[in-house]
Amino acid sequence: MKVCVSIAGSDSGGGAGIQADIKSMQANGVFAASVITAITAQNTLAVERAYELPAEWVTAQIDAVYDDLPIAAAKTGMLASAGIIEAVAGKVRERAIAPLVVDPVMVSKSGYALLRDDAVDTLVSQLLPLATLITPNAFEAERMVGFAVRTRGDAERAARTLHAGGPQWVLVKGGHLDEPGRAVDVLFDGQRFEYFESERVSTPHTHGTGDTYASAIAANLARGFDMSNAVSRAKRYVTEAIRHGLAIGGGHGPTHHFYFLDQTPVFPYARDKEA
Repeated sequence: MKVCVSIAGSDSGGGAGIQADIKSMQANGVFAASVITAITAQNTLAVERAYELPAEWVTAQIDAVYDDLPIAAAKTGMLASAGIIEAVAGKVRERAIAPLVVDPVMVSKSGYALLRDDAVDTLVSQLLPLATLITPNAFEAERMVGFAVRTRGDAERAARTLHAGGPQWVLVKGGHLDEPGRAVDVLFDGQRFEYFESERVSTPHTHGTGDTYASAIAANLARGFDMSNAVSRAKRYVTEAIRHGLAIGGGHGPTHHFYFLDQTPVFPYARDKEA
């Protein structure tokens, strides 16, 4: 089994962050390791508090994981501060970490800042040039490129702008674009665009969607799929995880990372007990 690692923040509610990354990676056929950058106190309603780990604790975790495990792909999520970004970027260079999927997590669904304002430039200048793929949503893309991203044409322009900063691939996610009834993601490799389209599932239970998607892509890259197929497989997976989202808690419930187990039970003892 291939091994992936997520470098991200912890979500005490279990729906996003490291917890979502681990579930998504395992559901997509790899073993998941983790490097925690921050601890959040959150649930389906809101992020209430966040504590950033010292950068040396982040790099110590990276070293521990890479010293022992055969990591086939890595994914970053909440990095919180410029200091943590610089530390992670240093380890990416030192360890030649690749493929690397960078999900530029900035703000929670409740509006809590997960990346300091003064760290956005550091993310763009230090980490994006090292990325195999970056996966911003429309709002994150806007913040990095400085212009509105509302349409497919805007997404294409943002992808071109971001690609000029150094990543090998850019995937601008279309969940917030003006595409009625459809979610169209735009992938750009510097030469051509590719589009990944699905229905826009009408549900409030989308907590952790971005983490889940990026982690699924990383898992599929680790398994040897090329970028187009890795994104396509992850897109199908996350769409179904959203469709089967869980009405847990009083706010935005999580996506259902193991929805397929409901359809194809794999635990004979559990089935016997239910019978």
